[in-house]
Amino acid sequence: MKGPISQFVETHYKHFNAAALVDAAKGYETHLNEGGKMMVTLAGAMSTAELGKSFAEMIRQGKVDIISCTGANLEEDIMNLVAHNHYKRVPHYRDLSPQDEWDLLENHYNRVTDTCIPEEEAFRRLQKHIYGIWKKAEDSGERFFPHEYMYQILLSGELEQYYEIDPKNSWMLAAAEKNIPIVVPGWEDSTMGNIFASYVIKGELQASTMKSGIEYMTYLADWYVKNSQGKGIGFFQIGGGIAGDFPICVVPMVWL
Repeated sequence: MKGPISQFVETHYKHFNAAALVDAAKGYETHLNEGGKMMVTLAGAMSTAELGKSFAEMIRQGKVDIISCTGANLEEDIMNLVAHNHYKRVPHYRDLSPQDEWDLLENHYNRVTDTCIPEEEAFRRLQKHIYGIWKKAEDSGERFFPHEYMYQILLSGELEQYYEIDPKNSWMLAAAEKNIPIVVPGWEDSTMGNIFASYVIKGELQASTMKSGIEYMTYLADWYVKNSQGKGIGFFQIGGGIAGDFPICVVPMVWL
C-alpha cells in the first residue's frame, strides 16, 4: 500500500503541473522497478529548502545512483546540518529596502530569497575544518573532487559537535555513507569554491589540489558508459541550470 503522501498526491494532483508531477513520480518508480538506474540533478536552493528530509531517505533506500548538483546545493546541505538553528527567515524579502539588505549583510546574514544563512556558524565553521582536509591532501600529493573532500569531512566525524538537525535529514551525509557518485559542475562558483580560490590567490593552496570540471565531465562520461546497460539511466531533473545541462552533454559527447 502506498504511503500517505503518495495517496494524497494521487487523489488530488489531477491537472497541469500537478498531474505532471504524478507522471514523473510514477515514471521514476517504474524505471527503478524494471532494473534501471537513476540520476537526480539538483539546482536552485533545494538544500537550503531542506530537501534532505526526503532525499536522504531516497538515497538510503537505493533509489538514487548518481547526483549532479550545483556547488551551492553540495555545501548548503552541510551548512544546514551544522547551523540550522542560526538561520533567519525573511518572509517579506520582496519588500526589503537597500538599507534592510545592508543591515542583513552587516549582521553576517547571507540571504537566499527568503532564508538567510549565517556566515559565522555556517560558512566559517565549515571553512575552518575543510581547509585542513584540503591542506592534508595537498601535503600528501593527493587530489580529489569537491564532493570527495566533503565526504571526507562528513565521515571523519569532525562536524558532529555542531549538528543542529537530525543527521538522518542530511542528504549529503546519506550520500557519503553510501559513497554515491556526485558531479558538481561549476563548483568554483559556490561559497566553498570561492574560499578555495582565495587560498590559491594567497599562495596557500594549489589549484591542482582540486580536481577540475573537465575531470568531472570525463568522470561522468566513464560512469555513464559503464552503467547504461539494460534499462539504462533515468534522468530526474529538479530545477534548471548547469546541474541539468552538464549531464545532458554526456550522451552526444561520448560519440565525438
